[in-house]
Amino acid sequence: MIKTKLCDLIGIEYPIFQGGMAWTATGELAAAVSEAGGLGIIGAGQAPADWLRQEIHKIKKVTDKPYGVNVMLMSPFVEDVMQVIVEERVPVITTGAGNPGKYVPMLKEVGTKIIPVVASVALARRLEKAGVDALIAEGMESGGHIGEISTLPLVPQVVDAVSIPVIAAGGIYDGRGMVAALALGAEGVQMGTRFMCAEECTISSKVKEMILKAKDRDTVVTGRSTGHPVRCLGNKLTREFEQLEKEGTDPEVLEKMGAGKLRLAMVEGDTQNGSVMSGQIAGAVQKIEPAASIIQDVMLGAEQELARLSQRFGR
Repeated sequence: MIKTKLCDLIGIEYPIFQGGMAWTATGELAAAVSEAGGLGIIGAGQAPADWLRQEIHKIKKVTDKPYGVNVMLMSPFVEDVMQVIVEERVPVITTGAGNPGKYVPMLKEVGTKIIPVVASVALARRLEKAGVDALIAEGMESGGHIGEISTLPLVPQVVDAVSIPVIAAGGIYDGRGMVAALALGAEGVQMGTRFMCAEECTISSKVKEMILKAKDRDTVVTGRSTGHPVRCLGNKLTREFEQLEKEGTDPEVLEKMGAGKLRLAMVEGDTQNGSVMSGQIAGAVQKIEPAASIIQDVMLGAEQELARLSQRFGR
């Protein structure tokens, strides 16, 4: 069985994180992933603190295994969300869209592990100095808000730049991806898009169907002109957005245009006018299945791939 430093750090059976996707990663999905041996993560997004507390309680009713919360540091509710995390003694938080440095002391005091998402070596180094426990190096293959470096060059550079564990994210779907991540020096993987098609994921069935029908080139990146690029499956909204960007539309207008569109897709099921955030690996997702089956498939696939490589190149 593949075990890494990450398993020991977090207290999980398998070195697999489920991405903390806003409006997608609810308590139901996170509980299923954690109970199956990975780390389930609630996506707090821009939701209020009361909503987060409710989702945390869902997990606690299902499992006593470690779980996490993803905190979007630009959320208007971030202070209240952090207070809930401290009060509920959440085992792990992952963070995005900022530097969690000022929250490190209060989180450390209750034993919470702090694992920010990074898209560059410079940010990785800065966050290690701030005292975080590990890092998620996320390549631009990922769905949602992205950086400009892809997973393959990003992960080893981050691994070489820091001394804390690194989790690889972006374009990872199966055991082959896990073995590749381990070869790059990562201690585990984070997957988002495949878990969107977990049975326990509560997003609209229309979104799941769109992912299952996706091909390898069906995602697009919009929003570069605003400074906040986002990867989504192409639809009416992305085409309109791309046209406005070509016309030089003011970034503030574009930002307002995107407001509320993720919820429109994930919760309300409008896959043409909503933002269907998804990674490039969507083309590989073939079925809806339990979260536990996804985890077992990845782990078995990784062991089989290691055996294949050993047989092919072993001495």
